[in-house]
Amino acid sequence: MHITIIVILAALFGFYMAWNIGANDVANAMGTSVGARSVTLRQAILIAAVFEFSGAVLVGSHVSMTIAKGIVNPYEYANAPMIFAYGMLATLLASSIWINLATKLGMPVSTTHSIVGGVIGFGMVSHGVSSISWAKLIAIVASWVISPVSGGIISFFIFVFISKYILSTEKPVVAAKKYAPFLAFTVSIIIVFSVLFKGLKNLHMNFSFESALLISLAVSVIFFIVMRLIISKIPVDATAPYKRRYPQVERVFSILQIITASYMAFSHGANDIANAIGPLMGSVYAYALTHGQAVSMPIWILSVGGIGIVVGLSMYGYKVILVVGRKITDMTPSRGFAAEFGAATTVLVCSRLGLPISTTHTLIGAVIGVGLARGLSAINMKVLKDVIFSWLLTIPIAAVLAAAIFIILRGVFIV
Repeated sequence: MHITIIVILAALFGFYMAWNIGANDVANAMGTSVGARSVTLRQAILIAAVFEFSGAVLVGSHVSMTIAKGIVNPYEYANAPMIFAYGMLATLLASSIWINLATKLGMPVSTTHSIVGGVIGFGMVSHGVSSISWAKLIAIVASWVISPVSGGIISFFIFVFISKYILSTEKPVVAAKKYAPFLAFTVSIIIVFSVLFKGLKNLHMNFSFESALLISLAVSVIFFIVMRLIISKIPVDATAPYKRRYPQVERVFSILQIITASYMAFSHGANDIANAIGPLMGSVYAYALTHGQAVSMPIWILSVGGIGIVVGLSMYGYKVILVVGRKITDMTPSRGFAAEFGAATTVLVCSRLGLPISTTHTLIGAVIGVGLARGLSAINMKVLKDVIFSWLLTIPIAAVLAAAIFIILRGVFIV
């Protein structure tokens, strides 16, 4: 089979994988917002569509290159680039099949684990254990432990702050109006800076550290002022009983949660797009090896993944969104804001470092962190155990499936 056909098949399989990511993993971005009823399911899909696509196209190349060539080195296949191309096809198809099944069952599994498991499976079958970059793999696996813990810790302390200085005060609405603009300012500066500073290389826009920081500060100050104006319109009834004032506080956090949900969607698109287009990029590497060309990440590859995510989300994303948003712990806008902020910050930092972490792990770690801030009884342990069990199945199933599909492809097309 000609290598051009392989690239076309890889693009189709990459789109299918992106569709599955949209159907399963976008729950990480929008699940808590839907669970807290800050947005409807329809609104969540529209918000996620814009920000997932933006994150994928603008920042998605960093982690994609790790998937494409960091775990199994494509240059080890310089004498047989088709083998590498078949391996990447097998990885995409195996991971897509597993994620598709998990989505039907409502299981929020990790697409990152699926792809990494698939790459390991075909690499070991094709070139043996020595073909795997174990140092890089260890760093990736370590990040899978660090990321949910980090997301959980950040979210835990943010919610403790919200509980102490807003929810538990005598005038929670007044306190919310006081602190919410500063929380919005913090979210804004992290988002804008992370995008501007070395985040727009695909568009050939390079900002220095100082320039990115100054622009981020300017944008965030404007955002702070706008946020104060919006929140000022929420009425304060200091004479009402606390239970009647509580919904007013959550109205403030509903606004913040929509912002952090957008932030999480952008971060997710930046990181998890690699699970669809990393193997596709690997096939492009194989093409380049046969033609003696140097390769960078083309925009069309990022766009294939971005569009696939949006289509999958709109068609099938509701199932896992409801699991993440409503079944692990009771979710309110203030809790959802804390969880999304902690998770998105962790994901975006790891994306910038080129680490393909699991946004599923990170977000659920953040949700658990918020739940623990309210006590262990706030966590639905049965649902959590089911989620963890599905995580443990992912890597071995993806690896075995990818190895089997690779053997079939190699046997059919290579004489």
